[in-house]
Amino acid sequence: MNILVAGGGGREHAIIAKLLKSPGCGKIYAAPGNGGIAELAECTGIKATDTAAIVRFAVQNKIDYAVVTPDDPLVLGLVDMLLEQGIPAFGPSKAAARIEGSKAFAKDLMKRHSIPTAAYESFSDINTALAYLESQKDFPVVVKADGLALGKGVIIAQNLTQAKEAVCSMMRDKRFGESGSSVVIEEYMQGPEVSVLAFTDGKTLIPMVSSMDYKRAFDGSLGPNTGGMGAIAPNPYYTAEIADECMRDIFLPTIHAMRGEGCPFSGCLYFGLMLTSKGPRVVEYNCRFGDPETQVVLQLLESDLLEIMLACTNGNLTPDMVRFGGDAVACVCIASGGYPGEYNTGYPVHGIKAAGKIPGVTVFHAGTKRDESGGIITSGGRVLGVTGIAGSASAALGKAYAAVNEISFTHAFYRTDIGKS
Repeated sequence: MNILVAGGGGREHAIIAKLLKSPGCGKIYAAPGNGGIAELAECTGIKATDTAAIVRFAVQNKIDYAVVTPDDPLVLGLVDMLLEQGIPAFGPSKAAARIEGSKAFAKDLMKRHSIPTAAYESFSDINTALAYLESQKDFPVVVKADGLALGKGVIIAQNLTQAKEAVCSMMRDKRFGESGSSVVIEEYMQGPEVSVLAFTDGKTLIPMVSSMDYKRAFDGSLGPNTGGMGAIAPNPYYTAEIADECMRDIFLPTIHAMRGEGCPFSGCLYFGLMLTSKGPRVVEYNCRFGDPETQVVLQLLESDLLEIMLACTNGNLTPDMVRFGGDAVACVCIASGGYPGEYNTGYPVHGIKAAGKIPGVTVFHAGTKRDESGGIITSGGRVLGVTGIAGSASAALGKAYAAVNEISFTHAFYRTDIGKS
């Protein structure tokens, strides 16, 4: 099959690398791709959000199957657009992608179907939101932009002043553009966080290996939220008992709720969970593979990813299709100085080949491209996801950090405490 993968980050690099191991995989095109993906697939340079151009390319190049992984094109309805042209695709419909595209939709869905989550209120008027905050006695609270904000539209406000500032920055100052025109204000929850990605065809749901994502920019979980500075799998806090509880109270009820409301979810559904003193609660849903969780989780997948994706699309997913190994994986993201704020790009990256020679190490490219001589230069905020696999978490982390130490570029930074908490 000729396959088109929409996206150009570390997640897509990991997905393409795994798809190429399938006997059913032919040529892969990436839209837009990156410097590392270029070694595995033909990079089109088409932005993942340019849905019309992607559909035209897919038709003209006789694409047999598309894999849509970033949130923006899913929320824009790229899967629906491809299907209208007779091209099957992995990923949810536009209607189902609302589970990430609108936090208010997701929270209301959970309320209607008694899926455990934080108490909340939604607001589309700034004065009403500010008045609500004035009435609150318990802080901190969590203020979330309703729409997509690259994983950064969440602010934990420690007091009333910070909460008002957060609301004003989103709704009045448009810090996250139109995504912050509406906000959700939530109860603050505490406990270990768990990411669980799951394959689903809309009826059957099969969770992948659990993982832990590190969102804050700096060591000690300090600094602003990012798209993710690293991840480990499996998550040490996610026991078999908790997994059973989540399947019963969260995972299956979510799938049933989406189907019952006329927007069945097919693809990869991401459950962001918090293990509170009152049990597991949903922090957020994502309508796609997480990044960098994908880089660790897919390293452990032993079965055929393309076969699984096709089964999700065709509605015939079965548990025997999905098998994971028992090793541990760690991913450390190397980022551009200034990320997630302003940063410079275009710096040569050194040491990738040396890092990749360490046994058990894979370097996934995120924000890279090739210069005129074919060398790798930086082109984004998160530049590389350096991943190690081993028999234990400590050994996997050792491999990942040994590889990180081989890599350098101007103003590079990374967290040194991935996997330590």
